[in-house]
Amino acid sequence: MNGNAEIVLEAIFQRRSVRNFTGGCVDPSVLVTLMKAAMAAPSARNRQPWAFIAITERNTMNTLANGLPYTKMLYKAGGAVIVCGDSTVDLQQGATDLWYQDAAAASQNILLAAHALGLGAVWSALYPYEDRSGLVSRILGLPSFITPFSIIPVGYPTGEDLPKDKFRSDRIHWEKW
Repeated sequence: MNGNAEIVLEAIFQRRSVRNFTGGCVDPSVLVTLMKAAMAAPSARNRQPWAFIAITERNTMNTLANGLPYTKMLYKAGGAVIVCGDSTVDLQQGATDLWYQDAAAASQNILLAAHALGLGAVWSALYPYEDRSGLVSRILGLPSFITPFSIIPVGYPTGEDLPKDKFRSDRIHWEKW
């Protein structure tokens, strides 16, 4: 295995969902790097039907934390990225229902990039929950063609959240079921 493979696999295996942050601010340029990583994700027919909202304002993060059931970690996060689907992007020929898969791949890239940068992050679902996505749409003034898919709080980890070995050999089947 070459050095690059080891680095990538280490990042994948050591990445963890971080819900405990120090409260330190995340520089906007770091959030741009995370969104750049998100846009490097694969997408169906390379249509890239995503849009992103970076949040650094404490009041906005607190308002979202107040209204969303599983994002209380926003109170201490240094920033957040909301991954959205953009229905104005023509997905073409059989790929019309795949935007959420593209948004999921983009979300995963953000999580891996945050880990690689020494940050913590956690994926919190907004779609397909109308109450969550509707609240985010109202708070952030999103146009009707933008659907919030996930919110990813980002920050400096306290060290409380540790990686988990999620490998389960009973989930693997060879050649047939």
